[in-house]
Amino acid sequence: MNSFSRRSMLRGLTALTAASIAGCTVTTNGSVTTITLNVKAIRTYGVAGLNAVSTVMSIAAVASAVGAPAAAVIAAADTALAGALNAFAAAAGNAVTITYDSTSFKTQVDSLLSALESVASDLSAAITGAGDAIPASARDTVSVVLAALSSVVSIFQGLLGMVSVDAGRPSMPEAQALRTLGVTS
Repeated sequence: MNSFSRRSMLRGLTALTAASIAGCTVTTNGSVTTITLNVKAIRTYGVAGLNAVSTVMSIAAVASAVGAPAAAVIAAADTALAGALNAFAAAAGNAVTITYDSTSFKTQVDSLLSALESVASDLSAAITGAGDAIPASARDTVSVVLAALSSVVSIFQGLLGMVSVDAGRPSMPEAQALRTLGVTS
């Protein structure tokens, strides 16, 4: 009888998720799993986060409703994401793929993911905090942008094996989320 542990199940889901994203492969050699990432996809995720901030904060009523303190936090997260994206782009250069393991690319990719997670968290917190101060006319746009950004973060996390089985699936498919955020993969 075969017994599957939660860890082996997560490894299998990670491999399935990574393999489903164009240009990403998962290989295991003994106990070492290496993920080869599509550089263009990773850059696209970073740009999606920048576009989400730009879209939400360009709605004057939303920017006003979240207030100056929250807008400053979002701006700082946006700047950090832009910096992480630039650092990743400089490190990856013209490479088509990179290997995510214990090399320096792991630091670059983790930094970019962390900055993207911060942007998503800060935007969501600001929108939640603004509540009914956001006009109904802007709520749908903001909701769709936040759902798309959340999906991109989930896909990125899944690619790196950071999403637990209980976390569920992204709220929209990758292509739809990226289109919503104005980027193409």
